[in-house]
Amino acid sequence: MSLSSLFSNAVLQTVALMGLGYLCAAWLGAVWICRLAGAADPRRRGSHNPGFSNVLRLYGKRLALATLAFDAVKGMPALWLAKGIGLPVWAQGLVGLSVLLGHSYPVWHRFRGGKAVASAFGVLLVLTPPVALLCAVCWILLAWRVRTAAIASLASAALAPLASVWLARDYVWIIIAFTVLVLVRHVWNIQRLGSGDEPHLGLSQEKRRR
Repeated sequence: MSLSSLFSNAVLQTVALMGLGYLCAAWLGAVWICRLAGAADPRRRGSHNPGFSNVLRLYGKRLALATLAFDAVKGMPALWLAKGIGLPVWAQGLVGLSVLLGHSYPVWHRFRGGKAVASAFGVLLVLTPPVALLCAVCWILLAWRVRTAAIASLASAALAPLASVWLARDYVWIIIAFTVLVLVRHVWNIQRLGSGDEPHLGLSQEKRRR
């Protein structure tokens, strides 16, 4: 098989897996988990973000952890396929980026998505596990220390490219692209941090009422 044929096959496979990754990631965990639990749509309450931290503040740890797990794993099948069929690193990166775009701008939810932190963790866990785990430890420590999800998320996103230089050099530029997307999705959070209006992690509103 010629080099051009191999490249064409890789491009077609990449496009197909990008579509799969986007469509899988476009199912927002926060919306579906809360709907199954009989809770109100988190996009209409709290910070209006369909993600772990808003669900935690609104409904508690159980639904928040289920949301986190759902958003982390939903794009993994496309990435496993990309790695399994031997797609090059750039192609794996495009599939991973499509997962983050699917979560951030989901077609199933009128393009109103989340901040892509949990989805980014899932993508990195498949592509570069050491980087993912290091960023997860950073997030947990900061979230515990400062009690603000946005600060933990921004710091972890900034750490990812630096960690990749050490732990996954082939993926540096890909991880930089992931980081840029996550930072863009946190623009409003950065503004709220500057004004002191960013909400803190804490007990759910449901539990406070009891």
